[in-house]
Amino acid sequence: MKDNFIKLLAASALTAGMLAGCSGGSGSASGSGTAASADLGDTVKIGLNFELSGAVADYGNAELKGAKLAVKLFNNNPDKKFTVETVEIDNKSEPAESTSAATKLMTQDKVVGIVGPATSGASIATFAVSEQNAVPVVTPSATQNGAMLNGDKPYEYAWRVCFEDSYQGKAAALFAKNTLDKTKAVIFNEVSDYGQGNAESFKTEFESLGGTVVDQIQYNSGDQDFSSAITKIKGMDFDVIYVSGYYNEAGKIIKQAKDAGIDTPILGTDGFDSETLIDQAGKDYCNNVYFTTAYTAIDPSEQLSKFIEEYKAEYNENPGMFAALAFDATNLLLDELQASGKSGAELNEAIKKVNYTGVTGAFTFDESNHTPIKPVLVVELVNGEQSNVTPVDVK
Repeated sequence: MKDNFIKLLAASALTAGMLAGCSGGSGSASGSGTAASADLGDTVKIGLNFELSGAVADYGNAELKGAKLAVKLFNNNPDKKFTVETVEIDNKSEPAESTSAATKLMTQDKVVGIVGPATSGASIATFAVSEQNAVPVVTPSATQNGAMLNGDKPYEYAWRVCFEDSYQGKAAALFAKNTLDKTKAVIFNEVSDYGQGNAESFKTEFESLGGTVVDQIQYNSGDQDFSSAITKIKGMDFDVIYVSGYYNEAGKIIKQAKDAGIDTPILGTDGFDSETLIDQAGKDYCNNVYFTTAYTAIDPSEQLSKFIEEYKAEYNENPGMFAALAFDATNLLLDELQASGKSGAELNEAIKKVNYTGVTGAFTFDESNHTPIKPVLVVELVNGEQSNVTPVDVK
């Protein structure tokens, strides 16, 4: 997800990991890139590195809840081989803080794996540290294109359980053209890798399908007033708006566009998946609004129904996509710890070979980029409620 820092920061994270020492985590990396493994004891620590404050705290707090529920259910299982302890750190929605958090978790707290962060910039900032200390990092929602790559190869100890931006941007274009039968789009996108990556993928696919992008408007995180842009496009000939960004700004764009009398469908990214978007826009304005996602509670499977029931019992609220992704990421890590009985290189090898079925779908990892191939769902909001879902086949 959100990423204000690019992979240059991950290189500095490598230096930080080296300064912290190679003895941390579950094994140490040698110059040849191999790493030791260790048997697990009766108690195993995992790190939870999330955005609990700052610009995208909604995502981090949702993912913390999903991760902690997974750990609680694991510990309640009488057949478990060990007890899991969590070490939780707030990375404050900042990549530099995320690097520091990952380094501490691996070298001081001696965790055997980390779940999180939620956003791409904060996640990328941990990958070099994970490689240096041979501690797997499983990010629930770092969707940035190429986020898992260090040059032309994936970071060895970095994994994600979400699809990447190019995948959902393409799905949004397919839905706009083939399902909504729209041919003329206006794009709003945040100036970030996430916002620009999704917008570029949408634009490329939409135009390849014969559509036209009438205008593209860029904005910054934290912007409040979109009236000038909305006034500019109001007189243009378009039939769909694509918003590539997060809930705070997207909610304001929806409200201000509707206030201006624009009634075309508004289509967005998984960054829409927050109750804050509904609060910002207003329930009455959240009609004819759609977004791409890896998760919805509409027509749930038996496994998903059980998760929703357990989540509601624990937190007295319904889970969203970010909680579900974190639940899957944590369970994947716990399952492979249980199956392998090892940390370090052997645990990482078990993750590499996983064939996982979770509440957000079934997948194996593409070894070329440590990314799963998962279905994209397009959810429609009706009076602010998720009411209809359309699977989109992306090839």
